[in-house]
Amino acid sequence: MIVFPAIDLKAGQVVRLAEGDMARATVYGDDPAAQALAFADAGAEHLHVVDLDGAFAGESRNRAAVEAIVAAFPGYVQLGGGIRDAAAVEGWFALGVARIVIGSAALKDPDFVREMAREWDGGIVVAVDAKDGMVATEGWAEVSDVPVVDMARRFEDAGVAALLFTDIGRDGMLKGVNIEATVDLARRVSIPVIASGGVKGLDDIRILSLHAGDGIEGVITGRALYDGRLDLGAALAMAGRS
Repeated sequence: MIVFPAIDLKAGQVVRLAEGDMARATVYGDDPAAQALAFADAGAEHLHVVDLDGAFAGESRNRAAVEAIVAAFPGYVQLGGGIRDAAAVEGWFALGVARIVIGSAALKDPDFVREMAREWDGGIVVAVDAKDGMVATEGWAEVSDVPVVDMARRFEDAGVAALLFTDIGRDGMLKGVNIEATVDLARRVSIPVIASGGVKGLDDIRILSLHAGDGIEGVITGRALYDGRLDLGAALAMAGRS
């Protein structure tokens, strides 16, 4: 199972939000590239980066920071946040991003996702963000009437690399991953699932890794790492056992 340390960007700074609320941001640093290198030094080979400003604006707002991260990090960078057209997707892949996460556009324009998945084999991840079981979009500011499983199943035959499932109510809150909902989703679709939201310690990594056979590809963790509640080396070792 892959452990993705997270770097969330707001105005060029490394932050974590509570429940996706931009007004509840905690700043953890002003050098995203240095943070990426720190994760690499701890053994990370994958990184999850989110342009939070871009998610709300619908277009890149932290390009310089993302470019610095990609240049500094020797592994694979997965990027999301406001990526909603073919030009943006192509531009990020040209820069060296390994996988692109598409969220809002996946709900509103599924044909776009299918087209990108065909063009960029293995490079597109669909974000399925949930609030009370329903899909949320626009940086989680809007909640749709589409159930999470229905959204995920739309892309069963699209060739997307993975689904990124986030329980918004747990994101940045250190409440623990919503294991039940995440594993249930993984069992009900054929696409690998990445868990996100609420990781509070090594036990979350251990339990998720036990479900790798159910389709859990990886887990994203942020605040627990920044607050020192989770040791990245230990998490990577635990995940490597699955």
